[in-house]
Amino acid sequence: MDLGTKDRDFTLDLPPECLAHVFQYLGAGDRKRCSLVCKRWLFVDGQNRHRLSLDARAEIFSFLTSMFNRFDSVTKLALRCDRKSVSLSDEALVTISVRCLNLSRVKLRGCREITDLGMVEFARNCKNLKKLSVGSCNFGAKGVNAMLEHCKLLEELSVKRLRGIHEAAELIQLPGDGSSSSSSLRSICLKELVNGQVFEPLVASTKTLKTLKIIRCLGDWDKVLQMIGEGDSSLSEIHLERLQVSDFGLSAISKCSKVETLHIVKTPECSNFGLIDVAERCMLLRKLHIDGWRTNKIGDEGLLAVARHCLNLQELVLIGVNATHKSISAIASNCEKLERLALCGSGTIGDTEIACIAKKCGALRKFCIKGCPVSDLGIEALAAGCPNLVKLKVKKCKVVTGEIGEWLREQRRTLVVSMDGDETEATVAVDGESETASEEPRVGQTGGGVAEIVGSSNSGGSRLATIRSKFGFFAGRNLVSCRFRRWSHNDNGSSST
Repeated sequence: MDLGTKDRDFTLDLPPECLAHVFQYLGAGDRKRCSLVCKRWLFVDGQNRHRLSLDARAEIFSFLTSMFNRFDSVTKLALRCDRKSVSLSDEALVTISVRCLNLSRVKLRGCREITDLGMVEFARNCKNLKKLSVGSCNFGAKGVNAMLEHCKLLEELSVKRLRGIHEAAELIQLPGDGSSSSSSLRSICLKELVNGQVFEPLVASTKTLKTLKIIRCLGDWDKVLQMIGEGDSSLSEIHLERLQVSDFGLSAISKCSKVETLHIVKTPECSNFGLIDVAERCMLLRKLHIDGWRTNKIGDEGLLAVARHCLNLQELVLIGVNATHKSISAIASNCEKLERLALCGSGTIGDTEIACIAKKCGALRKFCIKGCPVSDLGIEALAAGCPNLVKLKVKKCKVVTGEIGEWLREQRRTLVVSMDGDETEATVAVDGESETASEEPRVGQTGGGVAEIVGSSNSGGSRLATIRSKFGFFAGRNLVSCRFRRWSHNDNGSSST
């Protein structure tokens, strides 16, 4: 090798597109170090960085111009500020919107200094926005309405702890005469709002709405659900969690005949009567999650209606629901497409019910049993039943021993079995409510005011994802919702929609 070849930079032969593709496989730290190698790498990295997360303290304002001179192709932006710091202001937000005209996704967390005026200007500049998520901010209905007015492409709206939404707040709705047939809005998520009922006109009149999640919001929600039921709803997914909702609300939901996914979580006023209405009218139901909160208001009567009418059911989660052999047998016999089942915290689920499931649920692929009076005898029945079962998790069933788990693994070597005391549990434990941030490198302030990109490695995240796919079943405190969400996404390719 001659001296000229030895000193040559072979990366110059790579087109910028190829170099950018290589950078995508690097974590935030490695990518930052690569950008310091030479001016070309710095330029390529900046031009191809589409996702950015910023420490949104007030001090960042002076760095915004230089920062977005480098990262001028950002389409996904997260702005986060902790409680003890002063967040960026309206002026900084408007500056960002002017420099990032192609933003499609924005997440605001703890940006308490942003007002309605700032959101109005932001909305006017970011007309290509498709997803907006806000939490712990102080602006109110006027700012949200501005986003709906100017961001015609908005598809997903998530609002959590928005302090400007109070009793005297104006109603939130699409502009004009309220007709929303031309709206792009597909998903609305409302969390921990004091007066979330101001969203009633938006939720009830948006004909394109497919997903509605209302979680831990105060006030009576029956009226809102009744308004939805009276319209021509296209809703296919509804989540109700820790709400003041009664059977009247469930009866209203039953009028949404296109619903395929329904979560009824810790709504103590809901009973069998409401569930029966839903089962009889929502016959396209594929996924049903019920957390009865041990109120004993939902039981065999409601589940028998599900077994009779919801023949397309693929996923069923029962938490704190005392279902007996009567309803379990009916579901196992009639719901032939059932692939994912979780039975948790039920004092009436024993060996007889597990044996029934093993015998009749031929399509079952993933099964979780937690906190039920099941013994080794019930687990043994799974050795010969459920031929398509690939994952089994048994937790907090005091009579079940570790020996039966080892025996079952020997009998069915392709079956992944997770039980109390397994070493893999600590590896795959994930909080059900945590957010995946490995794909979003975060930019923060360090000492002298130099912007620094920090974040976890993408490669590390992919390795953890591989471990989860091999050993994970249900994990964390909210184990059922977290794992079933992952299963649902993974199984969409093989399940009818």
